[in-house]
Amino acid sequence: MTCILRKAAAALAIAVLAAPGWAAGPPASQADSKYQQERARCLSGQSGQAQETCLKEAGAALDEARRGSLGATSAAELERNATLRCEAQPPADRPACIQRILGGSADGSVGGGGVIRQTETPAR
Repeated sequence: MTCILRKAAAALAIAVLAAPGWAAGPPASQADSKYQQERARCLSGQSGQAQETCLKEAGAALDEARRGSLGATSAAELERNATLRCEAQPPADRPACIQRILGGSADGSVGGGGVIRQTETPAR
């Protein structure tokens, strides 16, 4: 009887370990689908980034989407995060830094290689 139980337990263990292979099919969610699209862009060289960086970013975005925190940041929080970077500047340069982030005009695109921001500061 114990021999039969051992064989059944072994068969169950093999089935559990093999289950992920059987489960391969369509993506489980919109986040997984988006990840597969981004991964394909990375592998095809169409992302404009190094492949390793692109794959890392795609995986990080998938993790955030699964946690429900991707895209959940308010505009005010994004602005606060952007202007916090100006804290590293000397006090006299901080207003100009904030002006560069929040004001002026922008031209270009990330896909095209970068966004160029332009601000004008009156002479003192």
